[in-house]
Amino acid sequence: MAQTTAPAAPPPSTPAPAATQPAQVPQQTSNTNPPAPGQGTTDPGGDTLPVFKLPSDEVNVVFTVTDKHGKRITNLKQDDFRVVDDNRPPEQIRSFHAETNLPLQVGLLIDASNSVRDRFKFEQESAIEFLNQTVRLRYDRAFVVGFDATPEVTQDFTDNTELLAHGVHELRPGGGTAMFDAIYFACRDKLLKAPKNTPVRRAIILLSDGEDNLSHVTREEAIEMAQRAEAIIYTISTNVSGTKGPGDKVLERIADATGGRAFFPFQIRDVVNAFADIQEELRSQYALSYKPANFKYDGHYRTIEIVANDRKNFRVRSRRGYYAPAQ
Repeated sequence: MAQTTAPAAPPPSTPAPAATQPAQVPQQTSNTNPPAPGQGTTDPGGDTLPVFKLPSDEVNVVFTVTDKHGKRITNLKQDDFRVVDDNRPPEQIRSFHAETNLPLQVGLLIDASNSVRDRFKFEQESAIEFLNQTVRLRYDRAFVVGFDATPEVTQDFTDNTELLAHGVHELRPGGGTAMFDAIYFACRDKLLKAPKNTPVRRAIILLSDGEDNLSHVTREEAIEMAQRAEAIIYTISTNVSGTKGPGDKVLERIADATGGRAFFPFQIRDVVNAFADIQEELRSQYALSYKPANFKYDGHYRTIEIVANDRKNFRVRSRRGYYAPAQ
């Protein structure tokens, strides 16, 4: 597939904390472009689905609740939580669901650099099984990106798990590692351009050792783009040393900042368990929408904190913030 280099990434309205302006990010051309927002979507049967415009002052957050032992809790009510947006309670809570059924938009990002050769084929098969179990026909959509020095889309958005499996099998290890560029590309060029006419859950599953030696953007810029795309990132480390390395700390930072979770399957069989855990979590989340107080269309970063009233026994995991739309 032909590779192209994108022009400089458009500067954000306001930089993320501790981030600098992005340099050039390699961009992959793909054969299938999703329809532009506002034009409606077409399901695999060819029927055009209706368009619903989401209010631009509405914030949607998907989050996970666990007890102090890490077990997921799925039976809490709206009154069991408190929301803080930019250090203020929201003006209005518009919806709350113990949500296991929102449509998914999932990006599978697989490190195909030389540093992950050892168990590459097994991880491919585990990823295919995850997609088979997760993506529902005519409801969810996923895409596959392999990356070494540049990101490459081997399968664009689809609900066809056979095509997704083919995209995973197309990946071949080799070259350096530009992991931050791959995250930035997947969020900016895929998730942000995908139709979002009704609430969806956006997630990225990242398989990598966390080492990066070729990216044009920084870790924090990649995180910022994920926050703009409202994407939760789950990371699965490919480090087989048995001890956490510097790359694993990077994976933890990325997952934590976006409301995801980092997995460290040091044994090869644990890779399957990590994928199974992610699949279960994606079906065991809460969805909340609200109107912030003192909302301004200024493009600024705003923090989000969702807290369980019973903080002693429950832990909430969600993205840490978002960027307000600019006028």
